[in-house]
Amino acid sequence: MLDDSEVQRVLCVMAHPDDVDFGCAGTVATWTKAGIEVSYCLVTDGDAGGFDPSVPRSEIAGIRRAEQTAAAGAVGVTDLTFLGHPDGRVEATLDLRRDITRVIRQKQPDRVVCQSPDRNFQRIFASHPDHLATGEATLCAVYPDARNPFTFTELADEGLEAWTVREVWMNAMQNPNRFVDITDTVDMKLAALRCHESQLPDAEATLDRVRQWVTMTAKTAGLPDGSAAEGFFVIET
Repeated sequence: MLDDSEVQRVLCVMAHPDDVDFGCAGTVATWTKAGIEVSYCLVTDGDAGGFDPSVPRSEIAGIRRAEQTAAAGAVGVTDLTFLGHPDGRVEATLDLRRDITRVIRQKQPDRVVCQSPDRNFQRIFASHPDHLATGEATLCAVYPDARNPFTFTELADEGLEAWTVREVWMNAMQNPNRFVDITDTVDMKLAALRCHESQLPDAEATLDRVRQWVTMTAKTAGLPDGSAAEGFFVIET
């Protein structure tokens, strides 16, 4: 696994606005505080989300983009790309692989963070079909698409050269092999989550659950009492 000192750029590819904040915003905050450049790629605008029927559906995408932009700022991220694929209908198509490959070649990350392509039967909410499809498409974009100059040659016509991502971090895996101590950044994670007002009918109850998750993860990682952590499955590419 790469040491953070070897990493200049990280790209987080997620299905919906708020996925990155539930999954790894504490870790992102540790990276940005260390001077690592982090970018977000959101596959959808989350236009099928929300809980208030009085809000016109036509406004949801804009609301969620604004919420994600504010949430990113809470953890030191200012570079966001929205691909605009339809929420609830994401599939690991060649078009999606191309779109993610384009962003990888543009951002040239050393490390990509994505969602697991495998269903987690212990955490069904982590295994939304859009998450699974986004994880699969991202892994395909990392290998072989982004590094192969003869894949999606139209991207070469855009001036985007092949790029090899050195490692991938997947969240929501059942057996993580890497834990990040976010004790010092958990408040930044919670601040980011608070930005997603359109998704949180009972924000404090949701944040309490998140506090429980990161506390349990810290115990699994063997960290001292009072710690918080996020877990990942990391692979070299």
